[in-house]
Amino acid sequence: MKKSMKIAFIVRSTINHVKGGDSMQVNNTAIALRKLNVDVDIKLSTDKIDYGKYDLLHLFNIIRPADHLTHITQSKVPFVISTIYLDYSKFDYNGRSGFQKHILRILGKNKAEYLKNNYRFLKNQDSIASKEYLLGHKRGIKKILKNAKLILPNSESEYQRLLEDYGILKGYHVVPNGINAYIFNRIPKVKRIENQMLCVGQIYGLKNQHSLIEVTRDMDVRLIIIGKPPPNHVSYYNYCRKIAHSNVTFYDFMPQNELIRHYAQSKVHALPSWFETTGLSSLEAGAMGCNLVVGSGGDTKDYFTGKASFCLAGDNESIKKALEYELEKPTNFDFRNTILAKYTWEHAAMETLKAYKKALQID
Repeated sequence: MKKSMKIAFIVRSTINHVKGGDSMQVNNTAIALRKLNVDVDIKLSTDKIDYGKYDLLHLFNIIRPADHLTHITQSKVPFVISTIYLDYSKFDYNGRSGFQKHILRILGKNKAEYLKNNYRFLKNQDSIASKEYLLGHKRGIKKILKNAKLILPNSESEYQRLLEDYGILKGYHVVPNGINAYIFNRIPKVKRIENQMLCVGQIYGLKNQHSLIEVTRDMDVRLIIIGKPPPNHVSYYNYCRKIAHSNVTFYDFMPQNELIRHYAQSKVHALPSWFETTGLSSLEAGAMGCNLVVGSGGDTKDYFTGKASFCLAGDNESIKKALEYELEKPTNFDFRNTILAKYTWEHAAMETLKAYKKALQID
């Protein structure tokens, strides 16, 4: 029997209790790779790792270089990185308010991320795995990119942003994000409510739920918001609850096998974010037959061009116009077929395995 390739996923230390899109990507990719006879261990960035056991290290989240610098310095094992290159700058400069907005604009993108990361370390919300990070955020990112065998962005657009921001021309292999085909292959038999609108995701300023609440105030719609705030964004969540009108309902984080009923009942799923590398909940909603409204920031156009209405996060009229258009439009299941064929974790795992073979120069 052919020997399994052995891979260590190295992920943020908070991945299991502060759940985000990367949590979905990490766990589902690992499950699908194991079905392809790849032996995957998921290691927190703060874990002691016996590097010699592995053929390859697979890092996640380039904007968290503190998680990875020690590992790439101590290990002689080659590595690849799923960059998940979020850019918070437009939100920081335009979506925030008061002192935060002013100071982050002065600092600029890389210094702002350096400040935010160190704030989490000081509050013991996260652990600094690599002291070398204290020498600089941009420096750390460039070191990781330079030494990676291969970069695994979620889209062509993501790679081009990395190239523009850090100027490091590097081999890459696009691995699109996905959905769980086992859960989303069947649409529950529930009545779709023509004026029901849904938003699934972490509740914080980047996702822009407060704008959804504001623009639907004078619309004849039911708005359901499902998610919970990250640790430092509880005040935003409380603000959304405070300004919510009578047709807004909030639910806490919900497992996907419970979510599918809400997707199937809703005419529109809206995620008017300032930035998304993908927008996993939009893919899930599309697989359940929802019409889609997505923010134009980030890499969403690589996934949703021709399949969704785009809006500007900072422009409530733009959001409202997109919502009204998708509410009036008939439900269309064409995108569902594309998602199930192209955007599944099984497909992501196959592309990831191709990338591993490239990195290790295996035919």
